[in-house]
Amino acid sequence: MTLYGVGLGPGGADLVTVRGKRVLEEADVVFSPGRLSRSVATEHVPAERIGDLDFPMTRDEEKLRTAWKEAAAEIAPRAREGDAAFVTLGDPNVYSTFGHLRRTMRAFHPDVDLEIVPGVSAVTAFATALGVEIPAGAGIALREADEGASPTGPDRMVLFKVTDAPATHEGLVEAGYDVVYGRRLYMEQGETVVTDDPTEIAERDYYTLAYAERPDAGVEKATDAFLERADDAGVVTDGGDYASRRARQERSESELCGDEVRE
Repeated sequence: MTLYGVGLGPGGADLVTVRGKRVLEEADVVFSPGRLSRSVATEHVPAERIGDLDFPMTRDEEKLRTAWKEAAAEIAPRAREGDAAFVTLGDPNVYSTFGHLRRTMRAFHPDVDLEIVPGVSAVTAFATALGVEIPAGAGIALREADEGASPTGPDRMVLFKVTDAPATHEGLVEAGYDVVYGRRLYMEQGETVVTDDPTEIAERDYYTLAYAERPDAGVEKATDAFLERADDAGVVTDGGDYASRRARQERSESELCGDEVRE
């Protein structure tokens, strides 16, 4: 029997992969580490088949290790008897809690088979929602920006956990970045916000990301010539540069979220 780590994607029930949906439907029990992942899972699994796991909101490593050992001890017997799934928003291998469970299972329950079902990462979902193109030849870095941190260096960055947007923004602008923020994109719970004004999202929210790009970070692409041709013909194009993305941010939240769906 197997324990599946299932990526639910960025929060919208209809953004779960076909394979992920099949695994959830066939699993004997589905474990959820939080309310948001549970709300997505219940779109595919009856609530009575979902087991909730509690984890402390702490940086105390000993408390965290204890919580993960207890969770693994609860999950392991079910995975030996049948198929079990552990769900997480995004992808199980990208800034995910599943890594803690995988290491704990390997250490204390090595007989349990593990299989990962990838999900749509918040990184790619975020880029798509904001109209950010990462072309071939471009580099991009993933960073955390909790508690007002302003990591710098790479020309392009996606920042997770932007919990103090004004402080983060100040540091990034001083370092020469253009920045745009997205909060609770594709998520059913909470208000979706896309903005380049950090004061609009000054309150703390774990599910806030930012895209930071230096203005001179462009990568010349062969098909850019087509845009020049369109400009010469007077055709209005929806380009991939930062100015175009800022204009695109002005579209309504309902359009961005579609049918109100989202580490």
